[in-house]
Amino acid sequence: MSDLLFLENFLAMTHFDCDYMSGAHPEVLEAICRYNSIQTSGYGDDSFCDNAKKLIREACGAPDADVQFLAGGTQTNSTVIDAILGRTQGVIAVETGHINVHEAGAIELCGHKVITLPSHDGKMCPSELSAYLRNFFADETWPCMVCPGAVYISFPTELGTIYTLQELESIHNVCKDYGIPLFIDGARLGFGLAASEDVTLKDIARLCEVFYIGGTKMGALFGEAVVCTEPALMPALRSIMKAHGAILAKGRFLGIQFAQLFTDDLYMRIGRNGVERAKELRRAFEEKGYACTIDSPTNQQFFTLPNELIDRILPDVSFEYWGPRGESESMVRFVTSWETTPEDIAALRRIL
Repeated sequence: MSDLLFLENFLAMTHFDCDYMSGAHPEVLEAICRYNSIQTSGYGDDSFCDNAKKLIREACGAPDADVQFLAGGTQTNSTVIDAILGRTQGVIAVETGHINVHEAGAIELCGHKVITLPSHDGKMCPSELSAYLRNFFADETWPCMVCPGAVYISFPTELGTIYTLQELESIHNVCKDYGIPLFIDGARLGFGLAASEDVTLKDIARLCEVFYIGGTKMGALFGEAVVCTEPALMPALRSIMKAHGAILAKGRFLGIQFAQLFTDDLYMRIGRNGVERAKELRRAFEEKGYACTIDSPTNQQFFTLPNELIDRILPDVSFEYWGPRGESESMVRFVTSWETTPEDIAALRRIL
């Protein structure tokens, strides 16, 4: 097949592979173009980043928070965790956590161990976290072990599930009891907030020491905004960002994007669109007799489908296997984004 024919076929498909396949949201892209020719100081020391930080602090209800911009999710996770932890400390996460499964050992590469707890549809159980910490520090030999120095969770989780406000408060309280900071991975934060019945951005800021607001999967070309509500936790963050290659020379483009995302409720509009389209996608499968494998209320939807059906629809719609292909059926993931339209869902219905 020629490259041109491949491109034509690819463009004709309906895509549900991931929420970063699309480029920037038109409002974000227009802002980038509007300010493209303006010259500023580098490394995020500019008025665009200052404005974006101000808007984010206001939205989070955290006027004293430190806000820093990085380029991508794995870079953000490894940089922040490295900044939080001491040399002999590790980070607690569930077995399905992104830092444990899909980041190619980035945390371990920094010299820190990922300490795993059981996953309950992607979520951490507060009582299991409490039991682990209690038993760890009750062991008189714990100074010879990797000491837990932070707790990592995602909102939403790797499996598209979300914590309730009560669950977040319980995890936060366990962390407070042991003086361990809570770090929330918010790569898809907007989709999680749009799907939640009781968690707001201000709750997220209130219930952890550090989190990040994902941009890459939420309508930006690239970028994540780290929000540290306890700046003393990471006093050398900027230096560690530099050491990780995580300070963008043309940093103003991060500020421009996040300022636009936090103007006219764009960030949450993107989140709501992804969640609404995901609900429609889920109904399309359920109408054909295929129930969700995981009860996700967010923009990630998981199904276990017959391989025969997968092979039949793959020429017209793209999506991801979630794990290895099975003998007769396989688990797959469909993901909606800011760009997914009702017409895309209608096309999927016709293909099914």
